[in-house]
Amino acid sequence: MAALPSNNGRCRIVVTGGPGGGKTTAADLFRRELGEKVVVVPEAATLLFSGGFPRSGEVHARKSAQCAIYHVQRNLEDVQSARFPERILLCDRGSIDGAAYWPDDPAGFFAAVGSSEEAELERYDAVIFFETAAAGGHAIEGGNPIRTESAEEAMAIDRRLRGLWSRHPRFVIVPHNPSFMKKILFGLASLESIVAQLR
Repeated sequence: MAALPSNNGRCRIVVTGGPGGGKTTAADLFRRELGEKVVVVPEAATLLFSGGFPRSGEVHARKSAQCAIYHVQRNLEDVQSARFPERILLCDRGSIDGAAYWPDDPAGFFAAVGSSEEAELERYDAVIFFETAAAGGHAIEGGNPIRTESAEEAMAIDRRLRGLWSRHPRFVIVPHNPSFMKKILFGLASLESIVAQLR
């Protein structure tokens, strides 16, 4: 298990989880609640794919896409951290997510991007994991037209993501709830609690 990251005057939190879990909604609401104390790092995959980055089921193409997403994710975080050093950095997904979407063993992902799971975990102070709505048999369609996963694929991704991120020493899971509102409120309370511990 990775050691607890050093705060160093910053607070970098990942909001992740399987598709259709509510993470983007929670991140946006948290930013609205705290205003200029928070800056959200948008999801790199959505930025790339909505901007015309090609999508393919071919293995080499999938690996290339995940490497591109990784580098965009890290650089987005670093730009926002440099621009707003005193703000809470709330990351809509994190640099480890690509390992869950990697078509082979996750170790191959870390080798391809020139890093390690331990080094990537240490980038973040905490992880809030929103379980996919597919866990409760609910549809995962939402406001993201880039999402293409079936419910079965969403569950598989959710399991892989949880396996990777749960090694972080400050890992909090927001389980599926039939009430989306209750789930989001639980997630927001978890975020508030983590920020109170870190600041």
